[in-house]
Amino acid sequence: MRLLSATLAPLLALFLWRSKYTLYYNMLTKMDLPDGYYFKGDVSSHCRPVNSKPDSSFKYCEDASFWENYDAKGTLEERRLIISCDSGRREWNTVMGPLLNPTPRGSLWVHSPKLGDTTRLTLENFPPEHTFHPLGVEAYPSYSGNASYMYVVNHAANKTVIEQFLLSPSSSVAKHIRTLSHPLFLASNALALTSPTSFYVTNDHVFTKRLPYVGAVVPMVETVFGLPLSFTAHVTVDPDETASGNAVLSHKIVAPFVAYSNGIALSPSGDEVAIASTSIGTVYLYSRNTTTNALAFSASVQLPFPPDNVKYDHDGNLVAAGHPHFPTLLKLLARKVNVSPSWVASISPVKGGVSPESDSRATLSASKIVPPPKHHTVQTLFQSNGETFSTSSTGLLDTLTGNFYVTGLYAEEGAMVCH
Repeated sequence: MRLLSATLAPLLALFLWRSKYTLYYNMLTKMDLPDGYYFKGDVSSHCRPVNSKPDSSFKYCEDASFWENYDAKGTLEERRLIISCDSGRREWNTVMGPLLNPTPRGSLWVHSPKLGDTTRLTLENFPPEHTFHPLGVEAYPSYSGNASYMYVVNHAANKTVIEQFLLSPSSSVAKHIRTLSHPLFLASNALALTSPTSFYVTNDHVFTKRLPYVGAVVPMVETVFGLPLSFTAHVTVDPDETASGNAVLSHKIVAPFVAYSNGIALSPSGDEVAIASTSIGTVYLYSRNTTTNALAFSASVQLPFPPDNVKYDHDGNLVAAGHPHFPTLLKLLARKVNVSPSWVASISPVKGGVSPESDSRATLSASKIVPPPKHHTVQTLFQSNGETFSTSSTGLLDTLTGNFYVTGLYAEEGAMVCH
């Protein structure tokens, strides 16, 4: 017993030290954030809800990703937005709880910047007995109007699976192809496609809320202490759409021993992968072998908030969104408050030996919370105490239109766009 204590105590101390900024600024204290700050102008005049038509299903939107549509010559025609929402998240959340009612289905939406509309996707051929609670979502680009595959992490009633759909630019129907299952889809969270039939997928916890008896406690211990137990895998699926039970041809862990692996993104060049480590408020950057899909750690960037999802823009800058105050988020779940803070920032590599900027334009600078990284620049894109927009979970910057998008994990308006 003494030997066990002597071994565990230093390890726990080390894990807590790694989480020191997150523990102090995001758990033990509450930062003084503005009602709303947007890096390109006044929030009230530049930002509005993505869905201008109120819909009770378009709320609690966790993830969003760009779906690029190219013409026959390979020219980008439009960068649409696919959004995953779950209006029943307060009754079924396998990451934070509770696990009360898995029956009401979540929803998938497509937003067209050209048309300015947001349309709910009809799930065609989706098994009627299946439950549907979408988290991570990503679709392969469409060329010349062809249909392309879309993958969605589904925290279903019995276990976590990944749903494969076929999506066409000319319709609002997502045709269900099959349900992908694997023993190591323990707590799959976010996706990054590497081909039409392969992708990286994060698993945010090893111990989940689904566990009997200990599920209410052990996952929270894994989170708060920043235990490096979670992992990211690369998955290849059978291109034969009729293959179902053995559709996962390979599952290879490529980034083990990360604390709370959450969002993941593949750079436009394809040679870098970013993984958000929520527990320690850090984004890990990996060099990717484009032949084998193996990852090699290259750098880490400390953020002033625990990152949720990460997305690259077209220029290779990484956009990270997260939750600056965990206790308020828990109070929101318990219906003790109505909003929870938001923070979205971009991470850019330093070029030409120029020193990183200090994020001085933001109402609350990131450099006042965490040390500036040596080889990257962190710039705040949006921050709010929750009054303008609550519970930011994904941020995207579209260099084609200049639009900036934010989704909200428990935001009643679902998602916001700033022009």
